[in-house]
Parts: sequence; structure tokens; C-alpha cells
Amino acid sequence: MVLLGTIVNGICIAIGSLLGKIFHRIPERVKATVMGGIGLAVALLGIQMGIKSEQFLIVIFSLVLGGVLGEIWDWDQKLNQLGEWVEKKVGGSQQGNIAKGFVSATLLFVIGAMAIVGALDSGLRGDHRVLYTKSILDGFTSIILTTTLGIGVIFSAIPVMIYEGGIALLATQIERWVPKEIIDSFIAESTATGGILIMAIGLNMLGITNIRVANLLPSIIVTAFAVSILYFF
Repeated sequence: MVLLGTIVNGICIAIGSLLGKIFHRIPERVKATVMGGIGLAVALLGIQMGIKSEQFLIVIFSLVLGGVLGEIWDWDQKLNQLGEWVEKKVGGSQQGNIAKGFVSATLLFVIGAMAIVGALDSGLRGDHRVLYTKSILDGFTSIILTTTLGIGVIFSAIPVMIYEGGIALLATQIERWVPKEIIDSFIAESTATGGILIMAIGLNMLGITNIRVANLLPSIIVTAFAVSILYFF
């Protein structure tokens, strides 16, 4: 089943969020310390992913053009508006809690190599091991995020499943049209680009920066076009 890994990932996020809601009475000092640790770990993960680029100029170009497109389309605002809409529908008890949890968790769970590579493996080879591993990590992370950011984290399972499921379904057809060299190069450069975005999320979690990471998401799309253009020219 092509979407099995995607479904498991969404379920683990939901279960982790529910457990986090149960454990919400964790002292604020503990939450702050744990979130600081997660922020540091996320930033380090982003750095490790970022240095895996084989053509770093593609990464820079993708971030610049992707950032411009993101600001024009204002994905950050649209994602926040979606979170606020969800909050109104479920009747959030504290203003902004559900939206903040939804946006932060969505960005963290969607951006990254494991989401892309795992979904591609599911579609191309029917191998769900990467997504299973990601599911476990996301499940534990969602527990902590929910205790600090609120139940809005649970709604991030929906865009995660749509994103990974879409890639997996596309991957079932992609080898017919796209050479393996392009796929491999895209995975390498999108991993590096996504790593930089993940590092930005970590810095935001630590309160060091206030980067509109969602407005850099088009960088991943630009990476795909840049890799294809270089391959053919």
C-alpha cells in the first residue's frame, strides 16, 4: 500500500498530541528547558542536512528566489490564517494557541529530507521504513510540542499526510518521466535547502530569530526546477 507510511505518520502525530494534552501539567520551567533542548537539536539537524549539498549555489539560488516568491505569495500569512480558521472552528480557549501549535508543528514535520525521501521510497519502492522512523520521531516531538504550544499540534497531521501522500502518489509515476540522476540530485539539494529551513525553525524556537520560514518554502520547488535545468543544460 503506497500510502501506508504516510498514514502511520499522521496517526503517530495525532497520538503524540493527545498524550501531550494529557501531560500538559508539566511545570513551565521543565517545558522551557525541554523546548530549548529541542530547539538546539532541530538547529543542529538543520546544519547537518545543510552541509550535504553537492552544488551549494543551487541552494543559495533556491533560497533567494524562493524567498522572493514566498514573500509575494505570503505563505506565512496564509498558513497562519489557516491556523486561525482551525482555531475558530474548534473554539480555542486561549487566543492564538491552536494557530501557533498548528503552524509550528506543520513546518517542523513537513520540512526536511525524511518527509521527501520517505515519501519517494514509499512511492518508488513500496519501502516505508524511512516514514516509519519519521513517525516515531514526530510522535515523541508532538508530545513535547503539545505540552508547550497546545492541542493545535494535532491538526498538523492533516497537511503532513497531504504533503507526503502527494509525493508518494506522484513518485509512483515519476520514474517514467524523470531520469534517476535528476531524482538523486534533487534529493541531495532539497535536503540541504530543507536543512537550512529546519535550522531557521530551531533558531525561532530558541527565540534567537523571527524568520518567516513558511515564506521560504517555495525554495524547495525552485530547487526542483534548478536541478532539472542544470541537468539538461
